[in-house]
Amino acid sequence: MRLVFMGTPDFAVPALQALVARDHEVCGVFTQPDRPSGRGKNLKPSPVKVAAQELDLPIYQPERIKKPEAVALLSELKPEAIIVVAYGQILSSDILRLPPKGCINVHASLLPKYRGAAPIHWALMEGETLTGVTTMLMDEGLDTGDMLLKEEYPISEEATTGEVHDALAQLGARLLIRTLEGLKEGTVIPQKQNGETCYASLLKREHEKIDWFRGAQEIHNQIRGLNPWPGAFTTFREENLKVWKSKILPSSQAQAQPGEIVELSNEGIILQTGSGLILLQEVQPAGKRAMSARDFYLGRHAQAGEPFS
Repeated sequence: MRLVFMGTPDFAVPALQALVARDHEVCGVFTQPDRPSGRGKNLKPSPVKVAAQELDLPIYQPERIKKPEAVALLSELKPEAIIVVAYGQILSSDILRLPPKGCINVHASLLPKYRGAAPIHWALMEGETLTGVTTMLMDEGLDTGDMLLKEEYPISEEATTGEVHDALAQLGARLLIRTLEGLKEGTVIPQKQNGETCYASLLKREHEKIDWFRGAQEIHNQIRGLNPWPGAFTTFREENLKVWKSKILPSSQAQAQPGEIVELSNEGIILQTGSGLILLQEVQPAGKRAMSARDFYLGRHAQAGEPFS
């Protein structure tokens, strides 16, 4: 099938590679413009651009995909379908109507739940035990188009967003190939979205701050849901501290005030929460490398009863 591919981050790379491996004709790869990165603010290409260069595919990087010249370019390419995987720009109605087989999106949730920009983060932060990937025909709404195929993925108690992200990227690539084959054979029938919906909004600073008055389970889900980016944080002695790894501990009653250190164990720092105890295992002080929470405690000569806030 003659396709245009639109994608930007790491999540989209396996899908692009799978299309080429299955001999689909990718006539153009659209990705976000190179952006300044690092201390030197040097321009850095997107992961999809790097992959497209390795595959020797034509690359296009319009600042705004809705501009007439970008729409005209897409029309000239004459794709049968446009594949969209975490592109980062909203497509206009003109683009959505352009390919005869439609614009097909690979979305990292089991729609209609977790529409929006950060479905993996929010699924973990909300304590979901099951997520997955949905392919759908795009419309002018936000992840509201007719669904094509779904595949589930179980979330373990200790899984992080990074781990689930990588698994769903591979799952999404396989599901995309099955979707295109099913559309060609007429075995995939679009289905309207029905059921409970929720919106996975972009993450803000307020979502990253740990509130120790919440329960241990909620805090643990927040920590793993924000790992490896952007990271949950707290403060200790007015120093910002990222928390990367934690574990819920059994407890029958409160032993201290929420946020206070209960004790140091061989595995890390045990803190009181609003409901239950939590063990901090890996932390990262501002401007420094990640370290074990035990090493942080000993290096700061911390004491039981001191608060995190």
